[in-house]
Amino acid sequence: MGNTELFIKKIYDIVAELQVPLVDERFYDKVSIKSNKATDVQFIFEEDETVIRGFLGLADYFHTVVIKHKDKFYIPHENKLFILKNGK
Repeated sequence: MGNTELFIKKIYDIVAELQVPLVDERFYDKVSIKSNKATDVQFIFEEDETVIRGFLGLADYFHTVVIKHKDKFYIPHENKLFILKNGK
């Protein structure tokens, strides 16, 4: 299993544990994420699981969903877009 697959699997495991809603390719046909007027806040996962837990904790705190698009994860909230991606 490649590094990206392990990254995604770890996120799915923690999402199930924290019971955070996740929208992925199984639920949508097309997705377009635009952040023209939003502030982007990026989280880079390198090996520390606390980065994933902190990112997913924002979705829980803001009572919103996590959107998976390709190998990145997004949390939209008002004029902010939180982005989690694999650093490797």
